[in-house]
Amino acid sequence: MIELRHIGKVFPGVRALHDVTLTIQPGEVLGLVGENGAGKSTLIKILGGVYEVGSFAGEVAIEGVVQAFTSTLDARKAGVAIVHQELALVPELSIAENLMLGREPTRWGVVDQAELEAQARKMLTPVLGEATAELDFAAPVNELSIAMQQTLEIARALADRARVIVLDEPTAPLTDREIERLFELVRARRASGDSFIYISHRLEEIAALCDRVAVLRDGELVDVVSPEVDLVPLMTGSAIHDVKQAPGAPSTESVLEVRHLSVAHPTLPSRRVVDELSFSVMKGEVVALAGAMGAGRTATLSALFGCAKQGVTGTVTVDGKAASLASPRDAIAAGIAFVPEDRKAMGLVLGLSVAENLEMAALGQLTRFGVVDAAKAEHAALGRVREMAIKAPALATEVATLSGGNQQKIVIGKWLELAPRVLLLDEPTRGVDVGAKAEIYALVEQLTARGHAVVLASSDLPEVVRLADRVIVLREGRAVGELRGAAITPLSIMQLAVGTPPEESKDLREART
Repeated sequence: MIELRHIGKVFPGVRALHDVTLTIQPGEVLGLVGENGAGKSTLIKILGGVYEVGSFAGEVAIEGVVQAFTSTLDARKAGVAIVHQELALVPELSIAENLMLGREPTRWGVVDQAELEAQARKMLTPVLGEATAELDFAAPVNELSIAMQQTLEIARALADRARVIVLDEPTAPLTDREIERLFELVRARRASGDSFIYISHRLEEIAALCDRVAVLRDGELVDVVSPEVDLVPLMTGSAIHDVKQAPGAPSTESVLEVRHLSVAHPTLPSRRVVDELSFSVMKGEVVALAGAMGAGRTATLSALFGCAKQGVTGTVTVDGKAASLASPRDAIAAGIAFVPEDRKAMGLVLGLSVAENLEMAALGQLTRFGVVDAAKAEHAALGRVREMAIKAPALATEVATLSGGNQQKIVIGKWLELAPRVLLLDEPTRGVDVGAKAEIYALVEQLTARGHAVVLASSDLPEVVRLADRVIVLREGRAVGELRGAAITPLSIMQLAVGTPPEESKDLREART
């Protein structure tokens, strides 16, 4: 049994946790939910030894014995395994080396590479299944997708014979099939007596997997309830009404035109991750790119923002003007902005302040004679903080200390000073709570009402249904269908994404010509 007793934690200017007491029983999956900033990550970092004893109030007890963790290694030895939302892999090391880090098999004092790979493969197979055979275990993990990196983290945690395994937003980048396999593994481990703390903003997963749910709000434990209870009012203090606005008359004014876009595979030049893709986005329209992992959604957005350095062919026009997209600088000049999938690695400078991150995209407009106009920059940053309801103690607060939802608002907000004509959104609500998600949806609707064009790539099908005016479904880099209006449903998207390619719609055929 794991006990968190009267846990409290204060950061400068912020009370993160106050008097939180929780018990996790053997063979239980305890859901842990709350809005971003509610204290979930702080609580599991205390359990996992990230914050050492003495830096917080209360105590952690395992099987009745009070622990005095001074490191994550202490927690691991005591039987606590954590898969953090922020990936903790070593990018330059191989798949096998990351999986076996700290447990490398040796022979005569030297790492046995053959045995290392064999054990790594054995560790990953229960999570990845037959697809394990396709992996090059000597390849560095920085060549893998976010979804595959997350899969490695999960496999590594499950390989530990831990008393409690904490899964923090584990399914955000995973496909439905991978999520189903993960759930099977969790249920099997639960049946053998292992315990889990499961953190997710996807409340349908909480209902499907968890035995009980602990709800945090503003650093305090609100209640521990059945997963069948309506959690949103407990998390937010009020109900969230997430209703799609009634669409207006479709515009006929094209903002973005993409014709015959192809992107070569980064390591296999004979393959294309995007293959002859053509589509358009009208003024005030949201066009979603949907499809399974590896279908080409992120590759398309990266190419449109000039991030694909080679192997890109096709033409792109913005407001009727040809755009040369050899670099992000070219894309920004053409009126294109990009909110990437991995906000921490590509969207923010974590060591800089809220103001500095909000200002960085528009520095050219905030400088005079080569020097930043401090008053103008502060005024612009304050405007964005108020407009987007960014919760931060001050403009000078380091972005790394903010919740995921507030970080994501900053990633979006930094572009608004430039008033981009096209906004590319890649998994815009990944790891974001229900309140921040609703705010981001409202922001997208405000932008389209002003005439901006939005291209959305998302694996969250309810999100696609909620936001998209049209959906282009991709499979293996090619468009296999287009949906609009009432035809946009999770079922219709999935049928196109994984089923037999249907006859292309009239709109899609016209887009190819």
